[in-house]
Amino acid sequence: MPLSAACLALSLLTTLPAVAAKAQEGAATKKKAAAPKFIPNSAQESARERERRLLRECKGRPNAGACSGYAS
Repeated sequence: MPLSAACLALSLLTTLPAVAAKAQEGAATKKKAAAPKFIPNSAQESARERERRLLRECKGRPNAGACSGYAS
């Protein structure tokens, strides 16, 4: 029984450094995820159209939320 415990302890001591080295190696080689590119849909409004709509819709409203900067 003591021999099997000693073998088990020895096997754990020899495998732990290999596992730790492999984990560090994997962390160093991880690539950063690429940011998705924004492709505007043709059905969406343009920036100019959005600005004109907000100026029109936000008249007389509190200057908060979507109307921040457009309310008068």
